[in-house]
Amino acid sequence: MTFEKEWAELRAAAAERRSMRLNSAPAEGDGGGSGAPDLVVNRDDLGAIGNDACRLRTKLSKDGDHARPATFDAAIALTNGNFASGSAVLKVHDFWQTHLKTLLDSCAHISNHLD
Repeated sequence: MTFEKEWAELRAAAAERRSMRLNSAPAEGDGGGSGAPDLVVNRDDLGAIGNDACRLRTKLSKDGDHARPATFDAAIALTNGNFASGSAVLKVHDFWQTHLKTLLDSCAHISNHLD
């Protein structure tokens, strides 16, 4: 079998699978864009994970912010004292804020989807 023939057969098979998949999409109102959830699972263990994520986010939003004012004040003091490390401490402050926000958003996302 030549490459061109084999390639044509593979393309035809893929097009047929794609056509079958598109033809089997749910009708409008069957979860296909109606705004209703597509999948609902009622399991207490998943709800417990969602609750844990919510508690973690609450605790992290309070306790994860303790370092922010101290590192910012230290960065300003070092910069005002003409220390080169002031900009490095400010970078640590900024990285901490970015990563803390990402972690808080992730906890909220998990909590919202598993409650």
